[in-house]
Order: sequence, then C-alpha cells, then structure tokens
Amino acid sequence: MAQQSDSYSGCKRPSDTVRLKRKRARNAAESPAESASSAASAPGLHRGSRSRGTRRNPFVTWETALSRPTKVLVVEEDRGVREERSALLRLMAAERTAGDRPPGARGAQKSLPEDVSLLETEEPDVLLPEKLPASPPSSCAEYPTDWSLKTRALFTSPLSLSWTEQPKAQEEAAGLSNSCRARFDALPEDLEDPRSWSEVRSAFQRCLVYWQHPSLPWLSLFPRINAERNFSGRSAPWSQDTTVQESLMKEWSISLSSLYSLLKAGLCPYFYVCSYQFTALFRTAGLAGSDRITAIISPTTHGLREAMKTEGVEFSLPLLKERSGVNEQLKVQQRGEEDDEEEKDLFQVEEDDQKGDGSSQKRDDSLSWLKEMGIQDKLGKPESISIQIQKEGQSLTLDHRPESAVCVEGAHTFNLINFLINYRSVVAAAGSQTGLPPTLLAPTAFRGATMNVLKGRSVNVKNLVDYSYHNISSLELTGPILPSSLHAITTLLQTAQKGNFSAALYTHTPTAVMNIKTCEAQCSSTTGNVTHCGLPPASIDHLQRPPTLGKTALTHIAMEDHAYTWKSS
Repeated sequence: MAQQSDSYSGCKRPSDTVRLKRKRARNAAESPAESASSAASAPGLHRGSRSRGTRRNPFVTWETALSRPTKVLVVEEDRGVREERSALLRLMAAERTAGDRPPGARGAQKSLPEDVSLLETEEPDVLLPEKLPASPPSSCAEYPTDWSLKTRALFTSPLSLSWTEQPKAQEEAAGLSNSCRARFDALPEDLEDPRSWSEVRSAFQRCLVYWQHPSLPWLSLFPRINAERNFSGRSAPWSQDTTVQESLMKEWSISLSSLYSLLKAGLCPYFYVCSYQFTALFRTAGLAGSDRITAIISPTTHGLREAMKTEGVEFSLPLLKERSGVNEQLKVQQRGEEDDEEEKDLFQVEEDDQKGDGSSQKRDDSLSWLKEMGIQDKLGKPESISIQIQKEGQSLTLDHRPESAVCVEGAHTFNLINFLINYRSVVAAAGSQTGLPPTLLAPTAFRGATMNVLKGRSVNVKNLVDYSYHNISSLELTGPILPSSLHAITTLLQTAQKGNFSAALYTHTPTAVMNIKTCEAQCSSTTGNVTHCGLPPASIDHLQRPPTLGKTALTHIAMEDHAYTWKSS
C-alpha cells in the first residue's frame, strides 16, 4: 500500500491543474512589461509595427507621404524659437525617412535641390505675423482741445487726493462765490500739503460748477440721447398736461435766447443744447480758431436737414467736404487727361448727337400715350425720378452717423436759434421724454439757469506694481463735464499733485465729432472779445486753439514730470 501511495503522489488532480492556470494568468497580467519584452525578443513577430507602438499602414507609399501635408499645432512663439523648431523638424524627418524609405527613393532625394525642404507645406502655418509695437504718444506741455462732453472722469495719482472731498462751509461758499463773480486767485507753484491751503480747496469747488436749464432734482437730464432708462418709472406730470408743456417750452425759449445774447456779446464762451435726438454746440467768436460764431449739430437726420433748409438756415457738412475735396482732385487729374483726347472725339460728337436725336424721338414716342391722356405734365419723367431717389438714398445713409454733423456759421446761427425755438420735433412726442424740453448746459450763469456741481468721490487703493504694492489715490467725477471744467481741474491737479497724475475720460459718443475743424482760415488770438467770458485766462488760451482731434475724443490723459501724454479714439 505504501508503494501504491507513492506512485499516485506524482499525479495531479484536475483542481490543482485549474489552480495552476489561474496563477499563470494572474502573473501575466501583473507584469505586462515582461510580456512585452518577451514578445519583442521573439524573432519575426511584427518587429517593425510593434516597436513604434502603433500599427503601420501597409497601403501608404513614399510618394503619397511626400504629397500629403501634415497637420501642425500652431503655438505663439518667438521667431528664433520657430526657426529652431522648423530646423529640428526637418532634421528629424530626414533621419526618419532615411531608415524607412526604400532604396529607390533615396536616389530621388539626391536629385532634389538643397533649398527645397520636405516641410514646405508646414511653414505657412508655423510662421505667424509679428505684432508691430505701437508708437507711444508724444509728451507736450498741453493736451489738445476737446470739445466733447464727458459723462465720467477718473483721476489717479500717487499722492493723496483726499483734499478734494468734504470741504468746509467757508471753502465751499468761497468757491461758489468766485465762480459767479469770475474771480480766479493765483495759486503757489509748489504745495507741500494741499489740505492746509483753503484756497486750493475753494478753487476745486469753483471748477465743479456748471449751469443747467431745466433742472429737476428727481431726474438726470444728461445725457438725453438713448437715455430712456433714466426716465422710465419716474414722475412726469407734464407728459399728459399740455398747459405744463407750454409753460416749460416758454421758459426754455427765454433761457435759450438769453444764452445766445450772452454768447453774441462775448460774456458766455459756449453752451450746449442736448435734445433726445441731437446735441448742438454754440461757440462765440474767437474760440476754436474761428472769427465768427459757430454751431455744430450732431447727429442729424434727413428730415432735420430738410427742415433747416426750408426755414432758411444755411449749413455745411464739414466731413463730406473732405471727401468731396479728394474727389475734386481726382476729377482735375482726369480732366487733364481728357483734354488731350477731345480733339480726337470731335467727329464722334456729331454722330452721337444724331443718335441722341433719334433716341429722344423714341422717348417722345414712348411717352405719347401720356399726352393723349393729358397727364404728361402732372407726372415727372422716369430719369428725374430715379435721380431724385438716388440723391435721397445718399442723404439717408448719413443719418445718425458722424458724417451727418452740420456746421452753421455767422449770422445764420441766429436763424438756427429761431428754428430750434419753433421746431416741434425738438421735443419728444412719445416715450419717457414726452413734453420735456432739451437740456441747456453752460459754464456761466444765464436767465432761468440753476447752479449745479459735479459729484466727486475720493478713494485710496493699493496697486500691485513690480511685485510690490503702492498706494494710489483716485478721484471720480460724474456729470456733464464741460471742456473748460476739465482744463481747470487738470491745471489745479498739476499744481496740487506736483505734476504726476492720470485721468481716464468717458465721452458722450454723439459729441465726439464736435472736434472737427469748421473753418479753413484760422483767426488770431486777439480776434473776438473773450476776456470777460467768465473763464480763467489759461482756459481761454486753451479753447482758442484750433481743434486737431477730428472725429475722435480724448480717452486718457497722463502727466508725468509736468509733461502731458494722451490717447484719443
């Protein structure tokens, strides 16, 4: 029995055999690297395809591989890095193709010229256009005159601007009184601490003053264009009462006439008329390089321009004049070329006249049926109708665009004032601004005006510059910021902040076009009596300069070491 048990001990049971297979399968799953190495060591088992990890396409040829461009991931890099990258790709492609290409194709590569690369289809994708550096604005002792209205201005400075807020009662009263009396006290050039100088604080209060009509405390009457949100949900007792509307328009007409009288006498430098569909700027003689009273209206419509023509208000379109001037130069050149060909066309003219006579007879025959009906005189010819439609179409394309700006000069500005007083569409007939007359803004007092002050707020913040925090003080002003107010504030900050500050300006878009040049002949600084217009002498000199910004307006002003830099758009 002992011998029999020893003979059976060498045999294996079925359960042991199954357990052994499970162990082998588990060991093969835990060590894939060993199985991969054993498979690689086996000769002739997919050596070319398994060595790269992906299966090779057996149908591809060397010619199709050369003709098919490869996709390249475009990444923004420097030019030197891109050149090194493309050279490295060419070298790798040459080494790779040298090992995998058949011997017949190597001779084809030798026949190619040296300057032809294998990756020419990839170079347009790899090489990206370089960005040209923007030229920095030039520094100057004064920034250009900006006649546009600003809705908001944000001033920042490394020095504290806390002296601009919470003035004392005496300082505020002195600033308002000096604004009404047009008194401008001289300030010292260097101020150690502006908070200790009451004259500086009162001068700042004087710079914030502007005059407005009408003035309703519960409504913001600037801006008026696209401002339905400011009027929606507010009380408007005049919208349904015609008596109240007539009284408002009567007082508004008196205020507008008073402003024009002051403007004509040189006691008011300029004023704005802000309607729900346009904004008008009136400037006295001697400002903006003009020796006459000028008015600019923007934007306009075809109906407004036709109504002005009907009332005898002569105007011009300055931006269209520039285009027409360029077109006239081209026409003069064409005329010079055509003069040489006139002698050759003398004989052809007679033939064309004969043909024209024949065509006119045909047109008369085609319109003979209108004569029989007796309505030929009542209807215009098709050609005149088509020409009129083309002219109206060209004028309609200008509506609500900067090119529709209208300029009125000289005595025609008085006709424009009468036109605005009697023009019914100057007041909205429907909507949230129904029955509300336009807003009048001026830097000096006039009949029926209300004194208002720009809203200011000063905040001290910390800004991260070169991995370190620096204290920066900011001053935010909101409201209708007039050109003279902006210049007076920047002049005051130049002294108080020691010539280091910056300002971000937010322009009322329809008024940006008011920086266009309205007259070609520039007047001298002595033309026009503007010395008693109620502005500081520095602001008068600034506003007398001809405008140079064109259709753009200032968006950023920076002063560093008493030198200005600016940006416009």
